[in-house]
Amino acid sequence: MKYALYTGCVAKGACRELLTATYALAEKLGIELLELKTVSCCGAGVISEDSPDLADTLNARTFAIAEEMGLGIMNICGTCQGVMTKAKANIDSNEGLKKQINETLKDGGHQYKGSVKIKHLLSILIEDYGLDKIKEKVTTPLNGLKVAPFYGCYLLRPFELSPFQDPDNPTDIEELTEAIGATPIDYHGKLKCCGFPYLMMKKEQSLTMSGRHISSAKKEGADCMVTPCPLCHLNLDPYQPESAKLLKEKLEIPILHLPQLVGLAVGLKPKQLGLQKHVVTPQKITAKIES
Repeated sequence: MKYALYTGCVAKGACRELLTATYALAEKLGIELLELKTVSCCGAGVISEDSPDLADTLNARTFAIAEEMGLGIMNICGTCQGVMTKAKANIDSNEGLKKQINETLKDGGHQYKGSVKIKHLLSILIEDYGLDKIKEKVTTPLNGLKVAPFYGCYLLRPFELSPFQDPDNPTDIEELTEAIGATPIDYHGKLKCCGFPYLMMKKEQSLTMSGRHISSAKKEGADCMVTPCPLCHLNLDPYQPESAKLLKEKLEIPILHLPQLVGLAVGLKPKQLGLQKHVVTPQKITAKIES
């Protein structure tokens, strides 16, 4: 199995441990990744607010480069996956726009044909790799670990483009969690926004929102939360101490990115997954796994 890896911005910058974990897991599972190194930011839904055509053109260039490599794109960010999926659907349904974009891309030697497949790691693990094969790779079952999934907005909406069969009631993270021996926890905030989109405009409201989700998961008995989106990870982990102060609650719930959770189950050590770099230490859950 081979994919063109689109790292996204956060995993190459603020949370590099997430990219470290991705490469470690891929190697462990025998998935070959060729990083897309000459591509731009997907726009994170921000560029499209000002210039939809520019956003689509930037993403079409990424798609074209992956097509030239003969590979499908793997995302490790829910936001990137959602933005790219929407851009591809928009371009593919509008021949005039596609022609206009390809005229722009011509100067750089690229042409978008429309053949590229775009998938998040979550879907790849379930649909391409397969849960049965993942079960075979598990060497450290996460028995007794209670995991609260946090899906993030961009994998859920718009519903018609979501990778999930039922975006109102997705079960993919839960199924993967069970496959590696852990127990998924249902709670009020799992399908809510993490608050990151307006962190810089209304920080208190943003962190209160994310804090409430963490609090909700904790009240349902979660040992940790897992998210497929680095932007959600940013709001839920590094800013968690501030959220706790706003709520006047003790939170201290470790936040894992999807490959970190799966990585623990297939025998990767916490340091190989970059867990020592988290703001909220996952020491309690790693100790629980190792005991």
